[in-house]
Amino acid sequence: NAKKTNSALVHISTDYVFDGKNYKPYTEIDTVKPIGIYGKTKLAGEKEALKQDIEAIVIRTSWLYSSFGNNFVKTMLRLGAEKENLNVVFDQIGTPTYARDLAKGILEIVNSGEKLNKNSSVYHYSNEGVASWYDFASKIMEIANLNCSVFPIETKDFPTKSERPHYSVLNKTAIKDDFGIKIPRWAKSLIDCINIIEKNS
Repeated sequence: NAKKTNSALVHISTDYVFDGKNYKPYTEIDTVKPIGIYGKTKLAGEKEALKQDIEAIVIRTSWLYSSFGNNFVKTMLRLGAEKENLNVVFDQIGTPTYARDLAKGILEIVNSGEKLNKNSSVYHYSNEGVASWYDFASKIMEIANLNCSVFPIETKDFPTKSERPHYSVLNKTAIKDDFGIKIPRWAKSLIDCINIIEKNS
Protein backbone atom coordinates (compact mmCIF):
# COMPACT_ATOMS: atom_id res chain seq x y z
CA ASN A 1 0.00 0.00 0.00
CA ALA A 2 1.59 3.25 -1.21
CA LYS A 3 0.04 5.35 1.55
CA LYS A 4 1.33 3.12 4.35
CA THR A 5 4.86 3.06 2.93
CA ASN A 6 4.80 6.74 1.91
CA SER A 7 5.53 5.70 -1.67
CA ALA A 8 4.75 7.51 -4.90
CA LEU A 9 2.69 5.93 -7.68
CA VAL A 10 3.41 6.18 -11.41
CA HIS A 11 0.43 4.80 -13.31
CA ILE A 12 0.86 3.97 -17.01
CA SER A 13 -2.06 4.74 -19.28
CA THR A 14 -2.66 5.00 -23.01
CA ASP A 15 -3.40 7.24 -25.99
CA TYR A 16 -6.58 5.15 -26.40
CA VAL A 17 -8.33 7.40 -23.86
CA PHE A 18 -8.86 9.78 -26.83
CA ASP A 19 -11.31 9.30 -29.69
CA GLY A 20 -8.76 10.13 -32.40
CA LYS A 21 -10.71 13.01 -33.91
CA ASN A 22 -8.13 15.68 -33.08
CA TYR A 23 -6.08 17.39 -35.77
CA LYS A 24 -3.08 18.28 -33.58
CA PRO A 25 -1.18 16.40 -30.84
CA TYR A 26 -3.28 15.76 -27.75
CA THR A 27 -2.39 17.66 -24.58
CA GLU A 28 -3.11 16.49 -21.04
CA ILE A 29 -6.08 18.85 -20.77
CA ASP A 30 -7.79 17.77 -23.98
CA THR A 31 -11.14 16.03 -23.52
CA VAL A 32 -10.88 12.28 -23.03
CA LYS A 33 -13.39 10.16 -24.93
CA PRO A 34 -12.32 6.53 -25.35
CA ILE A 35 -14.03 4.64 -28.17
CA GLY A 36 -13.29 1.09 -27.05
CA ILE A 37 -13.27 -1.09 -23.95
CA TYR A 38 -9.49 -0.92 -23.63
CA GLY A 39 -9.47 2.88 -23.54
CA LYS A 40 -12.44 2.99 -21.17
CA THR A 41 -10.83 0.64 -18.66
CA LYS A 42 -7.51 2.52 -18.84
CA LEU A 43 -9.34 5.80 -18.20
CA ALA A 44 -11.05 4.22 -15.19
CA GLY A 45 -7.61 3.19 -13.95
CA GLU A 46 -6.37 6.77 -14.29
CA LYS A 47 -9.24 8.09 -12.20
CA GLU A 48 -8.75 5.43 -9.55
CA ALA A 49 -5.03 6.17 -9.26
CA LEU A 50 -5.52 9.91 -8.99
CA LYS A 51 -8.29 9.84 -6.42
CA GLN A 52 -6.07 8.11 -3.87
CA ASP A 53 -4.57 10.24 -1.11
CA ILE A 54 -1.01 9.61 -2.26
CA GLU A 55 1.66 11.24 -4.40
CA ALA A 56 0.76 9.97 -7.87
CA ILE A 57 0.92 10.78 -11.56
CA VAL A 58 -0.48 9.19 -14.68
CA ILE A 59 1.71 8.85 -17.76
CA ARG A 60 -0.10 8.22 -21.03
CA THR A 61 1.97 6.58 -23.72
CA SER A 62 1.42 5.06 -27.16
CA TRP A 63 2.35 2.19 -29.49
CA LEU A 64 4.71 0.50 -27.02
CA TYR A 65 7.26 -2.05 -28.19
CA SER A 66 10.46 -3.59 -26.83
CA SER A 67 12.94 -6.41 -27.30
CA PHE A 68 10.91 -8.46 -24.79
CA GLY A 69 7.55 -10.20 -25.13
CA ASN A 70 5.18 -10.00 -28.07
CA ASN A 71 4.70 -6.66 -29.81
CA PHE A 72 4.35 -5.06 -33.25
CA VAL A 73 8.09 -4.86 -33.93
CA LYS A 74 8.73 -8.53 -33.18
CA THR A 75 5.65 -9.56 -35.17
CA MET A 76 6.79 -7.55 -38.20
CA LEU A 77 10.30 -9.01 -37.99
CA ARG A 78 8.84 -12.52 -37.96
CA LEU A 79 6.39 -11.88 -40.79
CA GLY A 80 8.97 -9.97 -42.78
CA ALA A 81 11.25 -13.00 -42.72
CA GLU A 82 8.41 -15.32 -43.75
CA LYS A 83 6.51 -13.33 -46.37
CA GLU A 84 7.19 -11.40 -49.57
CA ASN A 85 4.38 -8.87 -49.01
CA LEU A 86 2.46 -7.37 -46.10
CA ASN A 87 -0.53 -5.03 -45.93
CA VAL A 88 -0.46 -2.50 -43.09
CA VAL A 89 -2.89 0.32 -42.32
CA PHE A 90 -1.77 3.84 -43.17
CA ASP A 91 -4.72 5.84 -41.81
CA GLN A 92 -3.98 5.38 -38.10
CA ILE A 93 -1.46 7.99 -36.99
CA GLY A 94 0.50 8.07 -33.74
CA THR A 95 4.01 7.57 -32.40
CA PRO A 96 5.89 4.31 -31.73
CA THR A 97 7.41 4.28 -28.24
CA TYR A 98 10.36 2.17 -27.15
CA ALA A 99 9.56 0.80 -23.69
CA ARG A 100 13.19 1.25 -22.64
CA ASP A 101 12.95 5.00 -23.32
CA LEU A 102 9.74 5.20 -21.30
CA ALA A 103 11.37 3.33 -18.41
CA LYS A 104 14.36 5.67 -18.48
CA GLY A 105 12.02 8.65 -18.45
CA ILE A 106 10.14 7.30 -15.44
CA LEU A 107 13.43 6.76 -13.58
CA GLU A 108 14.45 10.35 -14.34
CA ILE A 109 11.15 11.58 -12.91
CA VAL A 110 11.38 9.42 -9.80
CA ASN A 111 15.01 10.41 -9.19
CA SER A 112 14.43 14.11 -9.89
CA GLY A 113 13.43 14.85 -6.31
CA GLU A 114 10.37 16.73 -7.57
CA LYS A 115 6.97 15.99 -6.10
CA LEU A 116 5.31 13.97 -8.80
CA ASN A 117 2.01 15.81 -8.73
CA LYS A 118 3.51 19.26 -8.11
CA ASN A 119 2.26 20.82 -11.34
CA SER A 120 0.14 18.21 -13.03
CA SER A 121 -1.32 14.80 -12.32
CA VAL A 122 -1.32 13.60 -15.92
CA TYR A 123 1.58 13.62 -18.39
CA HIS A 124 2.17 12.36 -21.91
CA TYR A 125 5.24 10.41 -23.02
CA SER A 126 6.01 8.87 -26.38
CA ASN A 127 9.04 9.03 -28.60
CA GLU A 128 9.37 12.12 -30.79
CA GLY A 129 7.93 12.20 -34.28
CA VAL A 130 4.82 10.95 -36.04
CA ALA A 131 4.11 7.81 -38.06
CA SER A 132 1.39 5.57 -39.40
CA TRP A 133 1.49 1.83 -38.75
CA TYR A 134 2.52 1.54 -42.43
CA ASP A 135 5.48 3.90 -41.85
CA PHE A 136 6.40 1.96 -38.72
CA ALA A 137 6.33 -1.40 -40.50
CA SER A 138 8.26 -0.06 -43.50
CA LYS A 139 11.00 1.31 -41.25
CA ILE A 140 11.26 -2.06 -39.46
CA MET A 141 11.84 -3.83 -42.77
CA GLU A 142 14.41 -1.23 -43.81
CA ILE A 143 16.41 -1.40 -40.58
CA ALA A 144 16.36 -5.21 -40.50
CA ASN A 145 17.21 -5.46 -44.23
CA LEU A 146 14.23 -7.73 -44.84
CA ASN A 147 13.15 -8.32 -48.44
CA CYS A 148 9.45 -7.88 -47.70
CA SER A 149 7.33 -5.25 -49.46
CA VAL A 150 4.87 -3.33 -47.25
CA PHE A 151 1.72 -1.97 -48.87
CA PRO A 152 -0.57 0.68 -47.34
CA ILE A 153 -4.23 -0.17 -46.78
CA GLU A 154 -7.14 1.57 -45.07
CA THR A 155 -8.47 0.52 -41.67
CA LYS A 156 -11.77 -0.49 -43.25
CA ASP A 157 -9.88 -3.10 -45.27
CA PHE A 158 -8.30 -4.61 -42.16
CA PRO A 159 -11.11 -5.04 -39.61
CA THR A 160 -10.17 -5.81 -35.99
CA LYS A 161 -12.21 -6.55 -32.87
CA SER A 162 -10.98 -3.40 -31.12
CA GLU A 163 -11.72 0.08 -32.43
CA ARG A 164 -8.64 2.30 -32.45
CA PRO A 165 -8.30 6.09 -32.67
CA HIS A 166 -7.28 7.26 -36.15
CA TYR A 167 -5.07 10.00 -34.68
CA SER A 168 -3.43 9.73 -31.28
CA VAL A 169 -0.22 11.76 -31.39
CA LEU A 170 0.65 12.97 -27.88
CA ASN A 171 1.96 16.43 -26.98
CA LYS A 172 4.90 15.94 -24.58
CA THR A 173 5.68 19.56 -23.71
CA ALA A 174 4.57 19.26 -20.07
CA ILE A 175 6.71 16.27 -19.13
CA LYS A 176 9.76 17.81 -20.82
CA ASP A 177 9.26 21.18 -19.15
CA ASP A 178 8.44 19.89 -15.67
CA PHE A 179 11.14 17.21 -15.44
CA GLY A 180 13.75 18.23 -18.03
CA ILE A 181 13.41 14.97 -19.93
CA LYS A 182 14.98 14.62 -23.37
CA ILE A 183 13.02 12.26 -25.61
CA PRO A 184 14.62 10.36 -28.54
CA ARG A 185 13.07 10.26 -32.00
CA TRP A 186 11.14 7.05 -32.68
CA ALA A 187 13.19 5.93 -35.69
CA LYS A 188 16.47 6.21 -33.76
CA SER A 189 15.09 4.17 -30.85
CA LEU A 190 13.70 1.58 -33.26
CA ILE A 191 17.24 0.98 -34.57
CA ASP A 192 18.48 0.46 -31.02
CA CYS A 193 15.72 -2.05 -30.26
CA ILE A 194 16.14 -4.06 -33.47
CA ASN A 195 19.90 -4.23 -32.91
CA ILE A 196 19.25 -5.76 -29.48
CA ILE A 197 16.70 -8.23 -30.87
CA GLU A 198 19.07 -9.34 -33.62
CA LYS A 199 21.98 -9.63 -31.18
CA ASN A 200 19.92 -11.87 -28.90
CA SER A 201 18.38 -14.04 -31.61
